[in-house]
Amino acid sequence: MTKELPSRVSGLSETIVLDHPHPGDGSALWRLAVESRALDVNSPYSYLLWCRDHGRTSVVARDGDGGACGFVTGYLRPAAPDTLFVWQVAVADSHRGRGLAGRMLGWLAEGKPQARFLEATVTPDNTASTRLFEAFARERGAGLRRSELFAAEDFPVPGHDPEVLFRIGPFPS
Repeated sequence: MTKELPSRVSGLSETIVLDHPHPGDGSALWRLAVESRALDVNSPYSYLLWCRDHGRTSVVARDGDGGACGFVTGYLRPAAPDTLFVWQVAVADSHRGRGLAGRMLGWLAEGKPQARFLEATVTPDNTASTRLFEAFARERGAGLRRSELFAAEDFPVPGHDPEVLFRIGPFPS
């Protein structure tokens, strides 16, 4: 299930291809996470496993050369299989500001008709993610509830911001 997303880059037409990642994409996803300078970066091994075990609930954006220029990692919650939890969203610097994150999120959600809700956590200072999820809810006519999921003191390392749960849905039929 590959869909194409046309995008404009430096006045030229570029085709971005959205697809599910496979283990061979793990290293590229890890690099995008590092380069984002905003995500909690997991071990390279975890991105390889993620692509193997959760590839069908995740998306990778590939540029005209086939290189990864964005990703969304997610999974269906075992305790709530009608809920798609979004773990991380990253877009390469060269592709930011064009709506790619929203398109990846929409592509992923549309491919999971059993998901009536989408959840993600966002730190209070992450304006880009806040706007992304607010727009996602608004564009789908779905409700958005926020509640603190993890307080700063829940983390083992001092200085981590709290994680606010964004719960979007139910999606209209």
